[in-house]
Amino acid sequence: MSYAVISDRGCQYTVKPGERLRLASREEKPGDKVVFDRVLLLGGDAGTTIGAPEVKGARVEATVLKHGRGKKVIIFKIRRRKGYRRKQGHRQDFTEVRIDSVIAS
Repeated sequence: MSYAVISDRGCQYTVKPGERLRLASREEKPGDKVVFDRVLLLGGDAGTTIGAPEVKGARVEATVLKHGRGKKVIIFKIRRRKGYRRKQGHRQDFTEVRIDSVIAS
């Protein structure tokens, strides 16, 4: 199969072998293998398989590449004519993985 839609902790991602993906921060160390069992859809040359809700026996294997922090997002609140201004920044932690294989059983 050439692509899959996976679900990881409440988020859905479309993945292909060889591509890099940024997920919400995970516990695994760089170099560790990760297996995603919640495959919602498989697609490729042979056709598309849709799970109900998951495709039985399918899985996606990935390797953790690194951990990091995303770009800063600025939160700015203001109320006109009141002198009220609040500025706050936030950087989201992420884990970058490389998709090694999409396996359909």
